[in-house]
Amino acid sequence: MKRFALRTGVRWKISIAIAAVGALIAMALSLVVHNAARVSMLDNARDVQMDRVLLAQRWYETSKNKDPRFSTKINDPALPKALQRLMHEKRRGSYVQDHHDGPPEIWAAVPLSNGDVLSLHSQFAGRSATVMKDLDRALIIGSVSVVFGGCALGVLIGGQLSRRLRKAAAAAHTVAQGNTDVRVRDAIGGLVRDETDSLARAVDALTDALNARIEAERRVTADIAHELRTPVTGLLTAAELLPPGRPTELVRDRAQAMRTLVEDVLEVARLDSASERAELQEIALGEFVGRRITALNPDVVVRIVHESWVSTDPRRLERILLNLLTNAAKYGKAPIEVTVEGRVVRVRDHGPGFPEALLREGPSRFRTGASDRAGTGHGLGLTIAAGQARVLGARLTFRNAAPGGTTPLGESGGAIAVLWLPEHAPTSTGSFPMLLAD
Repeated sequence: MKRFALRTGVRWKISIAIAAVGALIAMALSLVVHNAARVSMLDNARDVQMDRVLLAQRWYETSKNKDPRFSTKINDPALPKALQRLMHEKRRGSYVQDHHDGPPEIWAAVPLSNGDVLSLHSQFAGRSATVMKDLDRALIIGSVSVVFGGCALGVLIGGQLSRRLRKAAAAAHTVAQGNTDVRVRDAIGGLVRDETDSLARAVDALTDALNARIEAERRVTADIAHELRTPVTGLLTAAELLPPGRPTELVRDRAQAMRTLVEDVLEVARLDSASERAELQEIALGEFVGRRITALNPDVVVRIVHESWVSTDPRRLERILLNLLTNAAKYGKAPIEVTVEGRVVRVRDHGPGFPEALLREGPSRFRTGASDRAGTGHGLGLTIAAGQARVLGARLTFRNAAPGGTTPLGESGGAIAVLWLPEHAPTSTGSFPMLLAD
C-alpha cells in the first residue's frame, strides 16, 4: 500500500514553526499582563472603596444625624460571608465579588462602635472597565502582529535557506548528469556559512572521490585493453597460419571475438573520457540511413516518413545504427524495421523486448545473465551506441512495444530503440535536447 506523503517547502515549515512559537509566547504574555492589570486595578478599587467607607464612618459617628452617607448602608443583608466573619471579629476589610454574567462588585465594610456594620459596594465599571477593554484590545492586536511578523520572518529566513538548498539540488542534479565541472559550493554562493555549506562541501568531496575512482577504473580498463591488443593481434595472425579444419575455424572465431571485445572496450574507455569530438557534415538523414542500412543488412525494412537535413558525424551515426541493428538481429526476431521521421530514427524488432533493468537504468557494460534478452553478451554494443549518441549531442532511448498485444499504432510487441538527433549541431561538449519520449 502506497503511503500518502505531504510535500511542503522548508520556508513554510520554518514560517509555521516561528509563527506557532510567537503565538504561544504572545498568548502567554497577554494572559499574564491581563491578569496582572486586572489584579492591580481591583486592588486600587478596593483601596478607594475602603477610603470611602472610612470617610462615611467618621461622618456617621461624629454627626448628630445618623443617616449613612456616600451610598453606604447599615447592616446590609447582602454583605458577603467573608466580610461578615471579619465584622464578627471587629475587623474592617474589603472584598471582590465576581459574577459570571456581569462585572465584579467591590465591597468594603467597617464595624461601628454601637455594634452595627457600615458597608459600601459598587460595580467595577466605568473608567476601569474601559481601561481593561482597551488593554485587551491592545494585547490582541499585539499578538496578531507578532504572529504575522513571525510568519514574515519565517518566510524570509526559510526562503533564503530554501533557495540555497534548491541551488544545491540543481547543481547536484547537473553533476549526476555527467557535468563534473559544476561545484555545488560555488553554485549556492552567499557569504553565510551554515549547514548548507557543509552539505555542499560533502557533495563536492563525494563527487571528486567518485570521479577519481571512475577515472582510475577507466584508465585501468583502457590500459588492459591496450596491452591486450598486441597479443590478440598476434594470436589472430598465428591462427591464420594454422592448417584448414574445424579446430582452426574455432580458434580464428574466438580470436576474432576477443579482438572485437578489446576494440569495444577501448572505444568505451575513449567515450568515458569525454575527449571524443564529432566531425560534422550536412547530410540528408533519410537517404543516408537507407543507404547504410541496405549495405549493413539488406533484410531490414527501411521507411522514410519525412526527410530532413541534419548536421552530424556520419561515421558515428553509422556506428550507432550498426550496433542497434546487431543488437536487434542477435536478441530480437524478424522483421527488423528502421523508420526515419524528420530527425528521429527508430529501430524496432519483434522479439521479447528489452529487459526491465535496461529500461530502468539504461545500457550497462558487461551486463549478462538471465535479465538480458538472450542471457548472453557483454552489453558493450548499446553502451557504445549511447556514448556515441552523447558525442553527437543526441539522445538514445529504449522502450518495449505492448507485450501480447498491439501499440496504439497497431504494432505488436518487440524492442524499440529511438535516436533523437538535435535540432542544432552539438557543442564542443555535446548537447542534450529535451525531447518527449516516443
